[in-house]
Amino acid sequence: MSIKIIGAGFGRTGTKSLQVALETLGYAPCYHMTTLFRSPQESRTWQRALAGEEVDWQRFLAKYEATVDWPGCTFYKALMAAFPDAKVLLTVREPEQWYESAAATIYGATSDLPRVIRFISPAMGDVIDMINTLIWQKTFGGRFAKRDHAIAVFKAHNAEVQRVVPPERLLVYNIKEGWEPLCRFLQVPVPDTPFPHLNDAAEFQRMMRWRRRLAGAAPWMLGLALVSLGIALYWWSRERNINRW
Repeated sequence: MSIKIIGAGFGRTGTKSLQVALETLGYAPCYHMTTLFRSPQESRTWQRALAGEEVDWQRFLAKYEATVDWPGCTFYKALMAAFPDAKVLLTVREPEQWYESAAATIYGATSDLPRVIRFISPAMGDVIDMINTLIWQKTFGGRFAKRDHAIAVFKAHNAEVQRVVPPERLLVYNIKEGWEPLCRFLQVPVPDTPFPHLNDAAEFQRMMRWRRRLAGAAPWMLGLALVSLGIALYWWSRERNINRW
């Protein structure tokens, strides 16, 4: 298995719908930022790439046939070099709409994650740290909250992709266009099913509500864990003293 499609578009440009569409067309599995929440240990490899270290992309992504969204879109040039036969998809969206969507979902979901959740799940904390570094710090220079700046970065990235990628290897694509341009570019038949339009924003809102509930419960969970540890240490110490006699 090898990467055949490289998604160069930023998150919140229909990448979740595109992931499902590509997998429907047989390019499965397709790597997406949400993949990291199932395989959080992989964030270390992305961190290494972000630090400028060499990554064996063919080995790291050996079980995937496509990538979309972050973190892959940040490394589209390296992926193009590693997979010279892969085609590139640049998902686009009206910049103002893109900003509103990103601000309401992934920015709020990852930029202010309570430290207590990192304490409960260090691996998930590594994922959030990687996302914060790669997206909010490196990509947007710590100024995503400044709308004009974030939109300028978005536009500049899209322009760079179109300048760097050979035209015969690139499709600039809005998911509202549906199956036809995508299938024509990939030279595959159009499926006899509706194009997937996932309500990704609603999914993120559900995740954020879960996160807030977890954050509220976390102090009680931590307290209970400390009490349990104290009881265990007491009985261990008591048993040890009894055995001495």
